[in-house]
Amino acid sequence: MSESRVMRPIRSFVRREGRLTPGQQKALDELWPAFGIDDSQEPINLETLFGRDAPVVLEIGFGNGASLAEMAQNQPEQNFIGIEVHRPGVGQLLNSIQTMELKNVRVACTDAVELLKNRIPDKSLDRVQIYFPDPWHKKRHHKRRIIQPAFVMMLTDKLKHGGHLHLATDWQDYAEQMLVDVCANQRFVNCGNCDGFIERPDYRPVTKFEQRGHRLGHGVWDLLFKRV
Repeated sequence: MSESRVMRPIRSFVRREGRLTPGQQKALDELWPAFGIDDSQEPINLETLFGRDAPVVLEIGFGNGASLAEMAQNQPEQNFIGIEVHRPGVGQLLNSIQTMELKNVRVACTDAVELLKNRIPDKSLDRVQIYFPDPWHKKRHHKRRIIQPAFVMMLTDKLKHGGHLHLATDWQDYAEQMLVDVCANQRFVNCGNCDGFIERPDYRPVTKFEQRGHRLGHGVWDLLFKRV
């Protein structure tokens, strides 16, 4: 008798939990009820979530949340949803939300693909931004990269017509793969120059990680696509 195997979905991330500081744990305990998005299978009413009707920007993989908090502070007219699987980063962002008195940020600690698939309504997002995702630089691991044709197709469903997908990476081969995979989708138009890339827009802060890369001579590639 042959054995059957349950095929697990390929994850684009690995949970590296790390140690929570007392401040991060306190933020998770006290601030999550106000700013966190609990796990559920029910679609999210974005107007109810934020208590207002405003453009919604969704960021996948915000790290420690510093740049997301800065964007939310600089763009109070927009609502921001940040998704991050590492709880220390979530706790750090929650602390920033409190310190900076931000009202326009909500946080999810879950798999971005599942949240998008099950909870984000179609044609509801004005921008999706994915900055410096895990490059999975070994060739045998490229299948784990979050930017893949199927994922790009999902994003076209979630973005409004005229909405934007903004990507950034410091790995040239990943930038080139992103360019190919997104340009292959006819529901996206490249907003870049003749090479397909753009200069970093003013709304995207330069992160400490990025500054370190510049000092080491690393390149950074920004890509912007419009949903049509």
